[in-house]
Amino acid sequence: MASPKRSPDLAKYQHRSALKDGGKRFSLARFDPVAEPFTTGAKTGKTYVTPLVYTKDGDRFIIIASKAGAPSNPDWYHNLVANPDVILEIGTERFKARASVTKGDERERLFNAQAKQMKQFDEYRKKTTRQIPVIVLTRV
Repeated sequence: MASPKRSPDLAKYQHRSALKDGGKRFSLARFDPVAEPFTTGAKTGKTYVTPLVYTKDGDRFIIIASKAGAPSNPDWYHNLVANPDVILEIGTERFKARASVTKGDERERLFNAQAKQMKQFDEYRKKTTRQIPVIVLTRV
């Protein structure tokens, strides 16, 4: 794999910094867990990596395309929709995963579960008129 590019969304919209300490990654602001999906660019075909906070639903990893409540979805979301097979790094573990965008009741349940743990997601929901996508990453 070529050296991944950092997502352009990260510099502009990432609301947290990631810290690597003994193979564990946490956001500095609240010590939320951070996942790093390695995505393939929808237009470029290049590999990108974007640190994102996540929660779990059973064995599945849940990430939310909030872009801090911006009016548009983040680039990494478009990459996942176009190319749902990713490499996911969490702590010292790296594995293949497949992304799927949730809909309806499942989307609501997962968004609300993450917002309950990470209050900023309620604020992001209030800041935008778009429905913020919720993505499930499943190990393959």
